[in-house]
Amino acid sequence: MGDDYYIANSTFHWFPGVQIHHSKDLINWELVEKPLDSKRLLDMTGVPDSGGVWAPDLTYSGGKFWLVYSNVKSMRGAFKDTPNFLTTAESIHGPWSDPIYLNSNGFDASLFHAPDGKKYLINMVWDQRNYLHQFHGIQLREYSVEDQKLIGEPKIIWNGTADRITEGPHLYFINDFYYLFCAQGGTNWPHQEVVARSKNLLGPYDAEPGEPLLTAMDDSHNYLQKCGHGSLIETPDHEWYMAHLMARTLHHANESVIEPRGWAPLGRETSIEKIEWDNDGWPHVVGGKAGSREVDAPSFVTSTEAKATYPVKDDFSGDQLNINFNTLRLPSEEVGVSLVDRPGYLRLYGHESLSSLFNLSLVVRRWQAFSFDSETKVDYQPENYQQMAGMVNYYDSVDYTAAYITYNEKQGRCIEVLSCDAENFTFYLKDNAISIPDDVTSVYFKTKVRHENYSYAYSFDGQEWQDIPVTFDSLKLSDDYILMNYGGYAFFTGAFTGVFSSDLTGSKLPADFDYFKYQELE
Repeated sequence: MGDDYYIANSTFHWFPGVQIHHSKDLINWELVEKPLDSKRLLDMTGVPDSGGVWAPDLTYSGGKFWLVYSNVKSMRGAFKDTPNFLTTAESIHGPWSDPIYLNSNGFDASLFHAPDGKKYLINMVWDQRNYLHQFHGIQLREYSVEDQKLIGEPKIIWNGTADRITEGPHLYFINDFYYLFCAQGGTNWPHQEVVARSKNLLGPYDAEPGEPLLTAMDDSHNYLQKCGHGSLIETPDHEWYMAHLMARTLHHANESVIEPRGWAPLGRETSIEKIEWDNDGWPHVVGGKAGSREVDAPSFVTSTEAKATYPVKDDFSGDQLNINFNTLRLPSEEVGVSLVDRPGYLRLYGHESLSSLFNLSLVVRRWQAFSFDSETKVDYQPENYQQMAGMVNYYDSVDYTAAYITYNEKQGRCIEVLSCDAENFTFYLKDNAISIPDDVTSVYFKTKVRHENYSYAYSFDGQEWQDIPVTFDSLKLSDDYILMNYGGYAFFTGAFTGVFSSDLTGSKLPADFDYFKYQELE
């Protein structure tokens, strides 16, 4: 919109829903909004891990922003419950309208604003008949602004290529052609972005000849992997770029980069490629179809210096969580989170365990680098072993670790370390739990992530730190480890670091966190 660029990203089962970043130069991006910030707009109670918001679509037309999003309810078995919704706002900061239900027959829905003023919803269609291919094709159906619903008959306009798994559709009208950009091959190693076009909105659509527009599936050494799910943008100088999903991978020292292909603890990320058009009107990725680590900046950009846009330390001095934090599935006030009950502290009232899909008092932010420290200070006075609060590194309800204050009958208040590895639980310190002196009110915790390994440390004064002698494998908090251990239905989010409080006694014992730091080291 004008000289402002916005991009909307999936948040899956994390709340608030949808992350919107803003940029003036396509280089520096700042997280400016999470629009689905109430149950009125997004109720994810009980949704499965990696369900919720998939592939949101943000467009601007007629003086307002249009946001199409899903709330995926189920993923296992023949059926997928994938309700899609539309909300609008005149400002990127809202207020956002009540959601309009669209359909549930597929996911990755987007809105096309046609040259004649009509609007159309495009989405892939899921076929539950498991004796057929599950991806039935790309569907187009008109949306009535007046009636606030889909109207007319739906039409499958493209069935994709022989590689199938055709999803993530975006439709554009460029130089008298309707261009359909789609992902295919699935969002793992065979991920691709392909293009088809037609002179007519309803088709038939012809695929771009030759190789996919974008894919790293046959280049295991490329810095970017899993490339696909692209969205197109034109600058005022008529330069073209495409933002797309990708992942950066790590390997253990004893592994080849070919097999296993790699591990992505940062989850699905976003990259931008420059696009050029050939004489026949087909797009190509500048620098090659695998995607490049460095891309030429737009011609209007005078400085290519990238700047960090996140606060290193949050002192919890306000009455709202800063925008980088997330809760699970539900608004913070519904899961025992308060910034006002003890001013200057983040108070977490203990609820369910870290394995819960419903009511967990947890505040976390994404891992965004392969090497970083996160740190906090917590005041917590448990009197039962079923009360625990501290620091967590979390992938999903069956894959996480934590270092925390708890209580045991032998030592009283103490520090324990827990790991849940594909639902295999280990309590590491047991009878050797670290005793907390009676005169110590608060404990400091630190997570130290160093590429393929991470560990915890603690301090009783914030000055002298002691490493806890347990080393964890960072690569186990990755989409790829989840896929390997759980199957192909829940592996999208990457790892998160933060704080939690659980109280299984029902007394909702509060834990007070004085600050939280996240410092990238490279």
